[in-house]
Amino acid sequence: MRACSSPKPHPSWPISAFLADNKGRSNAQSLFGVHKIPTDNHIRDLLDGVAPSEVFPVFEEILQILDEQGQLKDFRSVADTLLVAMDGTEYFSSTQIHCPACSTRTLKSGEIHYGHSVVTPVIVCPGQNQVIPLVPEFVRPQDGHDKQDCENAAAKRWLNQHGSRFSRLKVTVLGDDLYSHQPLCQLLLDHQLDFILVCRPDSHTTLYDHIEGIDLPTVIRKRWTGKVEEIWTYRYLNEVPLKDGADALMVNWCEVTVSHPDLHVIYHNAFVTRYTLSDDNVAEIVQAGRTRWKVENENNNTLKTKGYHLEHNFGHGKQHLAALLATLNILSLLFHTLLERLDEKYKRLRAHLPTRKTLSDDLRALTRYLYFDNWDHLLTFMLQGLELEIPPNSS
Repeated sequence: MRACSSPKPHPSWPISAFLADNKGRSNAQSLFGVHKIPTDNHIRDLLDGVAPSEVFPVFEEILQILDEQGQLKDFRSVADTLLVAMDGTEYFSSTQIHCPACSTRTLKSGEIHYGHSVVTPVIVCPGQNQVIPLVPEFVRPQDGHDKQDCENAAAKRWLNQHGSRFSRLKVTVLGDDLYSHQPLCQLLLDHQLDFILVCRPDSHTTLYDHIEGIDLPTVIRKRWTGKVEEIWTYRYLNEVPLKDGADALMVNWCEVTVSHPDLHVIYHNAFVTRYTLSDDNVAEIVQAGRTRWKVENENNNTLKTKGYHLEHNFGHGKQHLAALLATLNILSLLFHTLLERLDEKYKRLRAHLPTRKTLSDDLRALTRYLYFDNWDHLLTFMLQGLELEIPPNSS
């Protein structure tokens, strides 16, 4: 991300929607309950001292609502568990702007690079185009630690803080090769969480030495994509050591290779898990493991490129501002998922409008020029304008 000299409101902010009409009414009052709006800088000053954890109960409440409304059933996958994909992403980068919470690295030129990263756990499911963001965990300097914080350490903190609660929901954790090492795998098991994690040869030499030369159980399936035939070859082996040594955790390993009939390989990956593998379930386990990409594409990439502007410098601050604003950004995606699942009017608008950006642009334009009594009034107005059937009030 290109460093900016000062934080600016992003053009997508509907700032003009906050202006009062000639009757003294404003959408800030009717839609958001805001009657007096401080300046941008004053808002940043007020928020800088607020830790992201102050917002975390909202994540928990929304997840509880989704559970109580039966919405989590659609996200259950392997062994009737919820798949929680974990991944780290950088949301701020600069060689000029920084704060005490920044991570740092020195470039070859000697210039210091400052950044903020966050681990974003997300409930995903094969075949679901929606994801459910969970409470994030930020990579930042930790009190009493000289060593810089990292994604792996942040993931462990998240598990220690939230693992027990999610074990009651029955969860399988997904992650890349960074996560498939014994300390983190053991921590998952300690919290009664299953896992399906990417496992690469260069970082798991003992495991791959163990399977070398063995006639591995193999399953071959053919799929027609509508254009070309694909050959999916699965291999697996149960009870292999994750690392060297007598205390090695025993895991079950599987791999998938996707190729065309001319043997051209178009995809290859391997995973470790504690699920016992067989000819009957290896394809399902691999499919679940591959679903971890949704945390990158349908969560992090959506937040960065689909109108949420996660990487935009809305304000940096000296304490918590950057992390708090990132938390609110992630929370907005969660709220939109909640609306898509439970609000019929919002759901119909999202189904009709081609992109999230289109919906945001329409909302900004309407609230710039028109006053609405409440959100239901606004959504109904949009449905009428698009000549869509209007469902009963569901907000």
